[in-house]
Amino acid sequence: MTVDVLLGLQWGDEGKGKVVDFLAPRYDVVARFQGGPNAGHTLMFDNQKYVLHTIPSGIFRDNLINLIGNGVVIDPIVFAKEIDNLKKAGVPYAERLRLARKAHLILPTHRYLDAATEAAKGKARIGSTLKGIGPTYMDKTGRNGLRVGDINAAGFEEKYHALKAKHLTLLQLYPEIDFNLEQEEARWMETLDVLRSIQLVDGEYYLNDLLTQGKRVLAEGAQGSMLDIDFGTYPFVTSSNTVTAGVCTGLGVAPSRIGEVIGITKAYCTRVGSGPFPTEQDNETGEFLRREGGEFGATTGRPRRCGWLDLPQLRYSVLLNGVTQLAVTKIDVLNNMEHIEAATHYRYDGIQTDRLPYDIDATAIEPLYRKFPGWRQPLSGITQYEDLPDTAAQYLEFMEQYLGVPITMASTGPERESLIVR
Repeated sequence: MTVDVLLGLQWGDEGKGKVVDFLAPRYDVVARFQGGPNAGHTLMFDNQKYVLHTIPSGIFRDNLINLIGNGVVIDPIVFAKEIDNLKKAGVPYAERLRLARKAHLILPTHRYLDAATEAAKGKARIGSTLKGIGPTYMDKTGRNGLRVGDINAAGFEEKYHALKAKHLTLLQLYPEIDFNLEQEEARWMETLDVLRSIQLVDGEYYLNDLLTQGKRVLAEGAQGSMLDIDFGTYPFVTSSNTVTAGVCTGLGVAPSRIGEVIGITKAYCTRVGSGPFPTEQDNETGEFLRREGGEFGATTGRPRRCGWLDLPQLRYSVLLNGVTQLAVTKIDVLNNMEHIEAATHYRYDGIQTDRLPYDIDATAIEPLYRKFPGWRQPLSGITQYEDLPDTAAQYLEFMEQYLGVPITMASTGPERESLIVR
């Protein structure tokens, strides 16, 4: 069997959680392969809203294993809160959840460092979620990080205090900030027992054994392709590989095991934090999209920057990921617009092109737009693609033609059932 992949094609917040939740019954395993509690996957069903940060979005489905892979970084405090919320919701998480021993731990001093370094950047800050993600991945590549498997090993406390001491030395380089380390450390130590209560596995063996047994696996991405550490809008990116290639290193599966790649995109575009955003609408249009779409970060609560769909950017993400099918979310947010625009080309450095510049952060880009008529009617209750208003269908079909990938799903609302499947 192969591993199918579902990931975001923009700057995150594309609605991956809902689509994973919908697709989950087709699979035996849902596995997170990168990122950490900087992710916020929102699901809505039975008139309840759930936000997951570390735990895969298949956790609410019966008879499904949810694996947190080695490429994920885990904050025990955030993880314990998620587990507590699952308990309150009556979800039998213990029988559904597995945790890779090789996943790295976020220490309180990682968050302390994250906040201190971001504050020191002033106006040059990148918009970090301040969850300690970057410093944790730095320790991982620096070969002195702590892993989940270490919490049950001899010498764990020595390793912890050695890493903490390194962080405290580094913190002397930065101005003082308000951070109660003693309090956060006490909470962190207490919540390690929650990690110990979850079944730990050697993720690479565990997953490949299931594939050999014929089990179907869906890899769930976090953030979005344009935040990839190698191919995103550097330096305004995350610290992990958010593209399909990250599945192999984040779960321990071979490239030949990759099957379908489902790319998620909004019908418009958003971004949280700093960094280049060619089609941003810092005007009434952007405010309309923010209001209609409820565009506030699930993890940080920050208002998202909003703009028109960027097709050159999407084509770039499709190329990087080997996307085989598209899911378009939040098309209903455009219901009341007289017209809709989508960028088809860029103009910069005296050329017109559909390719992103290497130095996108430093390049003045003029997006060239195509205008589409709006449909000016609600899409709620529509379950068949053929029943969409002609203008809505034309908008989606232009996306298909431009990107060369079929749209197989279109979301018409936040609820689990508000999804058109072709």
